[in-house]
Amino acid sequence: MKLIKTFACSSAIAIAFAAVAPIAAAATIGPAGASFSAPGTINVSTPIAPNVSCGITLSGVVSTDGTYAQINSVAITGGGLCGVPQIIGLPWKLVATSTTTGNVANVGFSVLGANCGPSTISGAWSNATNTLSASNQPLSGNCKVNSLSVSPNPAFTVSP
Repeated sequence: MKLIKTFACSSAIAIAFAAVAPIAAAATIGPAGASFSAPGTINVSTPIAPNVSCGITLSGVVSTDGTYAQINSVAITGGGLCGVPQIIGLPWKLVATSTTTGNVANVGFSVLGANCGPSTISGAWSNATNTLSASNQPLSGNCKVNSLSVSPNPAFTVSP
């Protein structure tokens, strides 16, 4: 009986460590603790406006342990419908899932009464070009981020 209890306890501990392992494998973002601004471009589609291209600047701070970057403000620039969106869901949270991929949680905006998001979008990261990019990412509300490309300043370094 003692052997069964020991085995059950050991199995439970092994399962617990296995469940934690994927979290520990996430990459880190540097420079930790740094404020950043990430200008670039975005193209979105909404039920009332397909393929709207605008400038975008994400601003925020990298957590002190580098486990995520918090996006506290989003500025949209450009003509036409670019002046219309209201950003929702801030702060957004960027987590590097590997040295080349990441997710941004809580992404959302409202355009002329159409709510898009908040949703989590997935993207690609390049240390070589200091670029976060995403394409064909659906948002709730029948919206989509067709493309996104931003380059943080100071430059991010994503490491294992």
